[in-house]
Amino acid sequence: MRISLKSQLILSFSIVIVIGFVLSGIVGIRLIGDTVIKNAQNKVRLDLNSAREVYREECDYIKNITRFTAIRFFMKDAILENDRERLKLELRKIREKESLDILTLTDENGVVLVRARNPEIFGDSLDEDIIDSVLSQKQVLVATEIVRRDNLAKEGKDLVEQARIEIIPTPKARDRAETVETSGMVIKAAAPVFDYDNNMIGVLIGGRLLNRDYEIVDKVKDIVYRGEEYKGKDIGTTTIFQDDLRISTNVRRTDGERAIGTRVSEEVYNRVVGEGIPWVGRAFVVNEWYRTAYEPIKNINGDIIGMLYVGMLEAPYIDMRNRVVFIFLGITLLNVILLSIIANIVANRITRPIKDLVTATDKVAAGDLSQRIHIESKNEIGQLADSFNQMTAELEKTTENYLELTRNLEEKVREQALELCAAQDQLIQSEKLSSLGKLAAGIAHEINNPLTSILINSHLISEKLQGDEKFRENLELIIDETSRCSKIVEGLLEFSRQTPPEKRLADINDIIEKTLLLFESQIIIHNVEVEKKLDARIPKIMVDIGKIEQVFTNIVLNALEAMPEKGRLTVESRISTDKKSVEIEISDTGCGIPKEALGKIFDPFFSTKGTKGTGLGLSISYGIVEQHGGTIEVKSEVGKGSTFIVLLPIE
Repeated sequence: MRISLKSQLILSFSIVIVIGFVLSGIVGIRLIGDTVIKNAQNKVRLDLNSAREVYREECDYIKNITRFTAIRFFMKDAILENDRERLKLELRKIREKESLDILTLTDENGVVLVRARNPEIFGDSLDEDIIDSVLSQKQVLVATEIVRRDNLAKEGKDLVEQARIEIIPTPKARDRAETVETSGMVIKAAAPVFDYDNNMIGVLIGGRLLNRDYEIVDKVKDIVYRGEEYKGKDIGTTTIFQDDLRISTNVRRTDGERAIGTRVSEEVYNRVVGEGIPWVGRAFVVNEWYRTAYEPIKNINGDIIGMLYVGMLEAPYIDMRNRVVFIFLGITLLNVILLSIIANIVANRITRPIKDLVTATDKVAAGDLSQRIHIESKNEIGQLADSFNQMTAELEKTTENYLELTRNLEEKVREQALELCAAQDQLIQSEKLSSLGKLAAGIAHEINNPLTSILINSHLISEKLQGDEKFRENLELIIDETSRCSKIVEGLLEFSRQTPPEKRLADINDIIEKTLLLFESQIIIHNVEVEKKLDARIPKIMVDIGKIEQVFTNIVLNALEAMPEKGRLTVESRISTDKKSVEIEISDTGCGIPKEALGKIFDPFFSTKGTKGTGLGLSISYGIVEQHGGTIEVKSEVGKGSTFIVLLPIE
């Protein structure tokens, strides 16, 4: 089977295009996927920094409260005077005001003097590392500590209940024999108390139990993720782990409750708690895939006792990746289509001269010696065409006179035909213009005359009518509506004339002053303040003074109608930044134009004034400015006013 040269070229191009499409698709999809996921992971890493700062701020807050309380005079006086009642009263007020779970005072040996939450229990020794560190270093310290159930019970039974969490079996978590966690994770601060001679006389301990306290995790979510949701699910989540157990979290279970008691996967636990290395990667959290970041939480001795976690729902990024991939594939497919079209065009450009040569050869063989091949290319095909033309030229010499006569005759016939067509086109155009003029005159005569008659007779009837007030009101309505119809017809005729402007050299500032003078009485009636900023350096330009005055009149009239009681009308003239145009800006402080109407205000018959306007003023103004080679723009905000900017070319 014979295959044409064009088909061979197109097939070759198609193979190259398809291979390019496949390769670019594979590479593009891979790059897009990696970029989207990498960006998500980088954001999680940054979010972990923010969460760490929030956690640190909470520690500093507790530390500062404890420190400031320890240096207050009542503490020194009450300890020195052994006034336990005063200590109980003051410490209870501070604990309740600052929302602390623990506020306990010991003497310089660590023996409890007062527990603000449970003052009945005192006299026992607090054998805690943070107290030992404060006694030895004599400075304020803060750390996260694990507090056993018996020590929590001394501070308050409600803290025991708050700390108690039932451990929920979680897929991929490490084996753990316990079913209930009774100890609690507490942010503790300890501050030394000195007497007036700078001798240590006690230690003040303040703390907040993190178990089931959602203030930190919710604060991180609000600050970092701003409460954003995706398909009804929180995009970002934060968790505080005690060992591998979620004790404070805004991760939700399938029933919508917080996933308190669930555990982290063994892989993450071994990395973060076991090795002390932060984890950043993809993880399945409770019931969804997240892009996560974990880092260890250490106590005063540097031992890892828990983890801080932030995670972003992976689904939005997967969906975004898929959308970008689909868009990329669509663009690539569009490129393939465009390349196919270009390939077809290129194939046509290559094969068309050959087809022309074959066709010309057939015609010469049939006796038509006038055939010439016009190929501008200088390649082999162009050389072949030149040889063909030389050959036919030699053959044609024997019949040159006859062919010359024939060409002259054909040329004269062609010229006459062109002249006839031109005359016919001119006649048709003249007839069209004549018909359009008659139509415009007919509109003025056939509509304006009846309207004028209706208006005159309505006025006569209104003057003679005395008794029936209701009938008189209806007649006034007829008069108003008839007058409005007359204005519409007048505006329609003005809009349809499109007469060319009669330009002459004029000063735009003079035209503006004249326009404002026409509205002087209306400006006073409307209580409008006029501010003029006219640049005297503006050169005179070629304009139709009457038409440009009509443009300014329409804009100023609209501005005054938008400010029925009071307002400010600002008129400014200046040279445009490109020095090629005069720029006139007219602003008002009126009611403004709704955003949905801004794109229509220059359309014929569109009006925001209801029955009060014809909707042709701005359309006519737009046409006038375009006839001058200029532009007109509008900016508006409802309740603040509108600004019209007219640009007229200097040259």
